Amino acid sequence: MINTLVFAGGSLHDWQGCSEAIIEILSRRDEFKITKIEEDLDALTAPRLAPYDLIVFYYTLGEMSDAQKNGLLNHIASGKGFAGVHCAADSFRECPEYRAMIGGHFVTHPRYREYQVNVSDTTHPITAGIEEFMVTDEQYILDYDSRVNVLATGLSKGGTMPVVWTKNWGAGRVFYLALGHDAKACSQEIFGTLLLRGALWAAEPSE
Repeated sequence: MINTLVFAGGSLHDWQGCSEAIIEILSRRDEFKITKIEEDLDALTAPRLAPYDLIVFYYTLGEMSDAQKNGLLNHIASGKGFAGVHCAADSFRECPEYRAMIGGHFVTHPRYREYQVNVSDTTHPITAGIEEFMVTDEQYILDYDSRVNVLATGLSKGGTMPVVWTKNWGAGRVFYLALGHDAKACSQEIFGTLLLRGALWAAEPSE
């Protein structure tokens, strides 16, 4: 059993609709025992995070106290999993440690539209058997750490921009999925596939 915290809140995004979609997706698998917490950043302090093997994060902007920041970052570093969805790369803009943990941060986005995503690693457990797909969503343009393991990208002004990546944080695993601007985007089949696979991967102990 994977004790899972779905944490949602913040501003700008429909975090209520998106978190409901995320919970519906995770509930398709028996492995996840899900708790949902909305808005309460004190849930990120060390004592309250202790029960959770995996944190699925959908939150925009905001500021963390030192206790909240240290609780979250140390929890993941101890060997737990973190699955950040879409606006998780636009949380806590004034916190470089959080940005380092997740692996990058939001810069801007073009209009909500259909765009193509190409998979750069078709052997990773998260993207195995997927080569490319079309998605209708808000594409995030990100400033990201070149050391993250990019699994899928979308075209951006003649270059490419990550859509899925993984990384380690201490003994913990971090998965980031740039898709999921709203509940409609979260309802797309490929979103559910990548979220489920990414959550399962992040929850596994690092070797």
